[in-house]
Amino acid sequence: MNDLDERWPQERFRRLRQSADPDVDKVVAEYLQAQPPGRDALELVKAVVAELGAAKRAARDPEAEPPATKIFDALDFAKELPEWGNDRELLARGQAVFADYGLYQSAALFFACLPMAYAEVSSAKVLAGVSNLATHAMTRRVAETGQMLVDVMGLKTSDSLQPGGPGHTTAIGLRILHSFVRALVDERYGDTWDTERFGPPVNQELLLATLFDFSVVTWEAMETMGVVLTDEERAANLYTWSVFGHLMGIEVCREGPLTLDDVEPVSARLGRLLEASDEGRLLMSVMLREMEAFMPLGWRKMPRSLVHWIFRDAPYGAHRVPELLAVPAPAWWFTALFAAARAAHRASWLAGPVDGVIRWLVRKAGRHIVVAMIDRHSDGQAAFRIPDELARAWRIRQSRAAVKARAMRRNVRTRLRAPARGRKGPHSDSPT
Repeated sequence: MNDLDERWPQERFRRLRQSADPDVDKVVAEYLQAQPPGRDALELVKAVVAELGAAKRAARDPEAEPPATKIFDALDFAKELPEWGNDRELLARGQAVFADYGLYQSAALFFACLPMAYAEVSSAKVLAGVSNLATHAMTRRVAETGQMLVDVMGLKTSDSLQPGGPGHTTAIGLRILHSFVRALVDERYGDTWDTERFGPPVNQELLLATLFDFSVVTWEAMETMGVVLTDEERAANLYTWSVFGHLMGIEVCREGPLTLDDVEPVSARLGRLLEASDEGRLLMSVMLREMEAFMPLGWRKMPRSLVHWIFRDAPYGAHRVPELLAVPAPAWWFTALFAAARAAHRASWLAGPVDGVIRWLVRKAGRHIVVAMIDRHSDGQAAFRIPDELARAWRIRQSRAAVKARAMRRNVRTRLRAPARGRKGPHSDSPT
């Protein structure tokens, strides 16, 4: 028996797939039973999302009074950091990875993490069927994910993962929301959901995969972009995500943090989750259409090109993700850049300049998407905001004049691209 089988046997993953979060599910079930007749799970999910949004906004404002919420109050047993998870210096070092390489990580979120989630078939089914991602609300949902990343990793000086902090509140809120999603699936799709194959929705295996998407998959994507983290940076970043995972109820983070020794065996096991599905292809199509609308003129095909580029040599079967999600072919000029990058690494004197061009393109694409999230979703229940320190570091102006100028440029792009979309006929919504 090799180390992979000893530390992470296949049976452990089968058990994780069939496990949910019984402690929190019990609290949510009691909450649902106490509601007046006639309120279905979907209506309650919307109400809870509003409560969680208010709680997260209060957590970001030191002077705000946290809103009263029965669900949060009932989860006192889940709120404390574990004994192993209170190393503030190590947490800050893990968060510093985002502060130092935030635009690359933002690009990785859109071009690596989310595609990986869409290629994990049970995740795609939940996102498409329950969260209603495949609608005009797509960018709002993506903005919520981006805000989670900022709350957890973008506030290294504010103890954001300590009880009452924005990262801590986000983790507990997600844990609650996942439980409501399981209840909603049971109510609406219980007769057709294949529990034997997929396990319960948002099960422990899927939560572990999601944690790896935001950590390990992100590092690998950044390395493709030319940013190679040290082992110390990776270990600290994985420690921070493990604390977040503990708060979210991820079983494998219950007794201690994941370490770099876990990366290879877990990644190898999780590779089997990747499959093609109608839901995954739909989600990817909608996200690409939204992301490409944010790109400057001449750059519309940049997002699809970056997805192909990031996954081209990805390990553990992840190189198949663009094919599984039916990502359209990259722009011709990006294909030429692929070839130049490969050739440059055979001629070392060219590698630096070519890699520099690619890193510039990645930062530019990531910055355009972050700016679009701010402009479109800076108000409302699912507000997307970044701290002033990050805005300055990323050179993102958030004044009214800057937002107005960007809106004018966006309107010009939309008008110029409209005739081209019209010539493509009735299927012009597809990102081709």
